Amino acid sequence: MTENPYIRPEPHVSDFNVPVVEEFRANGGRVGGMFEGGDLLLLTTVGARSGREHTTPLGYVRVEERLLVVGSAGGSDRHPAWYHNILAHPMVTVELGTEEFSAVAVPAEGAERNRLFDEIARRVPGYGDYQAGTGRILPVVALERADAESTEVANLADKLLQVHTWLRGQLGHVRTEVEAHLAERASRSGADGPPPPGINLQLRQHCLAFCESLHFHHTGEELMFPHLEEREPHLARTLDRLREEHRTVERLRGELEALIADLAGTDPERLREEVDRMATELEAHLDYEEAELFPTLAAIPLPPDAPA
Repeated sequence: MTENPYIRPEPHVSDFNVPVVEEFRANGGRVGGMFEGGDLLLLTTVGARSGREHTTPLGYVRVEERLLVVGSAGGSDRHPAWYHNILAHPMVTVELGTEEFSAVAVPAEGAERNRLFDEIARRVPGYGDYQAGTGRILPVVALERADAESTEVANLADKLLQVHTWLRGQLGHVRTEVEAHLAERASRSGADGPPPPGINLQLRQHCLAFCESLHFHHTGEELMFPHLEEREPHLARTLDRLREEHRTVERLRGELEALIADLAGTDPERLREEVDRMATELEAHLDYEEAELFPTLAAIPLPPDAPA
């Protein structure tokens, strides 16, 4: 679930960036000063250690319809904080002009990173200058739009179906990338040296984004269930079963994240088995929830009726 079901603190913005962020939001994405005339977006990430949201203005480049940002940090020898954040929490929020949307942040690797960076530096030579001044490889990060399918939402059942559809799609995406990862591993069986970079980081980011979103969605549901149970006492047994299924899915999520954390050392067949187990359990859970709760949730309008 990409929307937060409970109130979060305002994202942290460094003192230097405060006026830039304020001007961006006040003027539909247009800013002056050193950023005037440039392509600028706001990237909100979750801190790798703090867990707090941080908003950073970044230049962007579109290459082959992909929205790309570069971890240049002004040519510093250290990666910017936002890059460490997206490795820990791939789900981000992007503000582009007057539009705001959720995205999965996926760094490019190997030859693909080099090809994209060369094109970026051709269009914006300053990035090439930054790279020439440091031994650090400047990351190129694709911001892949991850909003749920834009459909009309009239009630709570519609909203949950939208989220369920997104989760199913993301898990299907992960399963496809697992098969690609296993095929790459099989093609290099017996070869000397580590496997070349490519699908590994992409799979990691998408899998973490799915796991993070699933955990967030179920956390939100756990907050909703007591209110629903009070309103509809006949659903008590159904909600107890859903809570138990949440615990099962949460355990599988933890096991999958542990495997993804060490892709190089993970047994390929176990990885496939764990992803298949997650797909089986989650699909059964979502089907049950839709069958048992949606008739009731369809009667709860969104947005809620205003008080008299």
